Amino acid sequence: MMISQLLPFFVITPVLIAVFLYVFFSLKIVRIIAITVQAAFMIPAGWLLMSARETDVLVSVGDYDGLLGIILRADLLAAVFVFLTVFIFLMVGIYTYQTPYDRTKRLYLFLIFLLEGVLIGLFLTRDFFNIFVLVEVSTVVVTILLMYDRTRRNMFAGMMFLMVNIVVMQMYLFGLGYLYMLTGVMDMEGASVVIATMDSNQLALPYALIMTSIASKCSLLPMITWLPKVNSLTGSRFTIAAIMSGLHIKAGVYLFMRFQDVFGDIGMDFFLVIGVVTAVAGVILALSQTEIRLLLAYSTIAQVGLIIVGLNLDYEYSRVGSLFHIVNHSLFKVALFLCASQISYLYQTKNIQKIRGAFKQTPLIAVANIIAILGIVGAPLFNGSISKYFLVYGADGPLEWIIILINLGTILVFVKYATIFFGKPLTKVREEETLVSDTNRRGVVFALGAMCIVLGIGGVQAIYFLFDVPVTLTFGGYMEKIGIFFVSVIIAVLLYKYVLAKRTFLSKLNGLNLSFQKICVSIGIFFAILLVYIGVFYG
Repeated sequence: MMISQLLPFFVITPVLIAVFLYVFFSLKIVRIIAITVQAAFMIPAGWLLMSARETDVLVSVGDYDGLLGIILRADLLAAVFVFLTVFIFLMVGIYTYQTPYDRTKRLYLFLIFLLEGVLIGLFLTRDFFNIFVLVEVSTVVVTILLMYDRTRRNMFAGMMFLMVNIVVMQMYLFGLGYLYMLTGVMDMEGASVVIATMDSNQLALPYALIMTSIASKCSLLPMITWLPKVNSLTGSRFTIAAIMSGLHIKAGVYLFMRFQDVFGDIGMDFFLVIGVVTAVAGVILALSQTEIRLLLAYSTIAQVGLIIVGLNLDYEYSRVGSLFHIVNHSLFKVALFLCASQISYLYQTKNIQKIRGAFKQTPLIAVANIIAILGIVGAPLFNGSISKYFLVYGADGPLEWIIILINLGTILVFVKYATIFFGKPLTKVREEETLVSDTNRRGVVFALGAMCIVLGIGGVQAIYFLFDVPVTLTFGGYMEKIGIFFVSVIIAVLLYKYVLAKRTFLSKLNGLNLSFQKICVSIGIFFAILLVYIGVFYG
């Protein structure tokens, strides 16, 4: 069977498995089946990736000619995202297997597999309206996951997530309707051909409507404050936060790339600035947090801002560096969340100021955690150093120094985070043997940590394999980045020790939160600024 004929099954199979697992009688067998099937799913995902390296894999559902059918297309970018999705869900599935304090029930597995199928469909579709439907379905699934443990705060967070997404997706729908009126097609490739012949001023309104909704999915400024609060709310599961921060937000970045390709060069300078501001704001907000998950969630926003910067530098090395950083960030951020899950359980608190001596209490988890930290800060020989090396390649002058300062801020965030490894415990600590970290939990975090090292040492080869772009890592350039990194580490340690650790001026931002009304206002402001910018500079 041709791989193109299997494309619909990449979407359908996880959904069918979700239904089967939900109605199956034995919970123990359900868990075994879930992990086995997910592991087997890696084979067709790998086959799709290998096939996409040769040529785009394309199928028209319903056998309609031209642009009338529902087209599923797996180019290399989509195939990488599909493979990454399958791998991350496999890691989360293994991690949650048979644990007494994080029971994996049928409904949870049903929702997880359903979300996987929706995300894969989102990566494979090329139809504007299908994107709308799939994003709406993913919104409902994520809302239920956020509400899964049914605490009062989680119910509020789920409803906030749902209402905000209704608002932004209505903007997407209005923009889509206007774009369809202009182009007459729902297919991305077809629309891009028509748009290439149009005046930019005709596209200002649909572009502003659609990209405002996509920017919200990426949690770009000024929509930056609500999404991390919701995704990492105290009481919700660490595994949900790991999926949201490690993978789900990347779906927004994926849509950003796809729609930016459709509209061409419109708005690139605008989003370059927005990416820089978002990254800086993400670092500042991460530094202000005392809750371990919120610190990790806001650091994700900083990294997403950095990725957006690389995507809008209009330089091939910077773009591929951003793409590689998406993969890398998914790996070390999921590892960080899962390690934080075990540490917070051991210390019976999520307050980073009350967690000390983790290296002595649970050395194996601490080592895996440190490996993930070295990845995200861009330490030499780790995957983050390679992706950041190429991401900044197209930046020069002040922008290069701004990106260096953003990475300095990231290092500073994780210097603060690293305080959990040293000192004496400030709270009651469970005995480590009561921590269910067996081979499955430790195996997952060490597997993710190993990937951070492998993709660091073989980063150039990984970029060529994943994105089919030959890149060159110069010895002199890399040594310069290593020097900058170590100077940044020294500065970050000194700043934390003599400034941040002794002052609480950032603590005022810890409780920063926007009401639903203020979120809607921030979305409206973003839309107005983007619309005016496009009208003035591209009209």
